[in-house]
Amino acid sequence: MQLNFKKIGEGTPLIILHGLFGSLDNWMTIAKELGKDFEVYILDARNHGQSPHDDVFNYQVMVEDLKEFIEEHRMINPIILGHSMGGKTAMQFAVDYPHLISKLIVVDIAPKAYPIHHDLIINSLKSLNFNEIKTRKEAEDKLAQYIFDLSTRQFLLKNLYWVAQDQLAFRFNLGAISKNIDEVGAEIEFTSPFYQHTLFIRGDHSNYILDSDFEQIFTIFPNAQIKTIENSGHWVHAEQPFTFLSLVKAFLLRQ
Repeated sequence: MQLNFKKIGEGTPLIILHGLFGSLDNWMTIAKELGKDFEVYILDARNHGQSPHDDVFNYQVMVEDLKEFIEEHRMINPIILGHSMGGKTAMQFAVDYPHLISKLIVVDIAPKAYPIHHDLIINSLKSLNFNEIKTRKEAEDKLAQYIFDLSTRQFLLKNLYWVAQDQLAFRFNLGAISKNIDEVGAEIEFTSPFYQHTLFIRGDHSNYILDSDFEQIFTIFPNAQIKTIENSGHWVHAEQPFTFLSLVKAFLLRQ
């Protein structure tokens, strides 16, 4: 599958993968800063942003999408950075194709299996009838009846677009995501560890990477380091961008 992408900067290639219900636009600010030192590619995952929709949605096909992208653009040993679902894709790619990647950065996700916990969001999104809802404000008001957190609502509503002059729609493929939501929480499958340098970054207010996950992380990624950013949750890169960039640059620019 040919993924939608944007390229910023020149130098060593660095690929950024967003999380569930996100898009490459969520990473534009970070990509512009990293583009001062690297050739940054931010990608829309299948069923997200402006990439194609498909009924098949799991980490194996997303890994193959990434491999196809790397080969199409003739990249040699790119760095891969992934957040949440994108982090799972990056981890699975690293253990499946270790010879195709130089370094790995995983943002606020562990290789373990996660229970399904997106039911509220999916049901809330399904409640939006765009035959009746005709403005972004109406969509936000409806979503606010189910999702009380403003930042989560705003994150989801960034995916709204005008499919026609008077018809709103979501860019992501809600049907395929909903049908395969159990795949998003799947555990990383591996037969041998990934030995290249790896950085895990977590938010101190997030429960996605727990201290109890460290043993599994170091088993699969023996050369990993784990950094915690204070006063941040799951969207650590958006909540503490300066600290996040400092950690990433220090990791990438060291020999």
